[in-house]
Amino acid sequence: MISPIEKRLRELLAERILILDGAMGTMVQRYKLEEADYRGERFADWEGQDLKGNNDLLVLTRPDVIREIHDAYIAAGSDIIETNTFSGTVIAQADYGLEALVPELNREAARLARE
Repeated sequence: MISPIEKRLRELLAERILILDGAMGTMVQRYKLEEADYRGERFADWEGQDLKGNNDLLVLTRPDVIREIHDAYIAAGSDIIETNTFSGTVIAQADYGLEALVPELNREAARLARE
């Protein structure tokens, strides 16, 4: 049995080519975010390594930026929005010492994309 979402996607694909959003990382770079943006209030006192460049973390610290990027892709005609979880894995987040956040990062990224 197919889900309602899969059913709808199949219907749309039978009618036309669907457009997938573009490069999230490139869009994030346009904001010229600093270390403080990546840390936000929650990670302001994070010790160890810098968090700048951990674009996945922005779903927690700067969800407004991620929302704006999703909105821009929708305004440009995207039919499908991906999550901001390119590095939403334990291995990738280990670079920042944030392995424990992987489930939360992925849930929040999915919530923002659906929003």
